[in-house]
Amino acid sequence: METQTSSRPQHPAIRQLASLKVLSRLLGHELHSQASTKSVTLSREEVIEIQTTVDLFIEELTRRMSTAAVGATPTAVNAPELGPVGVRN
Repeated sequence: METQTSSRPQHPAIRQLASLKVLSRLLGHELHSQASTKSVTLSREEVIEIQTTVDLFIEELTRRMSTAAVGATPTAVNAPELGPVGVRN
């Protein structure tokens, strides 16, 4: 399998959002696979992976906002406008 290379630069926030999209899809998969019950069961490993993904996202955005705030307002991060994410179950 060949690695795909993109000639256009990708915004760092979009790259970070990719991990949240994966997380959302995994959670959606769990909800769909356990649709017959009212409660959802996750393993300890799954919860650790979810927590790690969210923590890394928070750390990266916090770092970017603090570097952008050194002489500019936090809105100067130039993050793309984000809308709601659709759920596919």
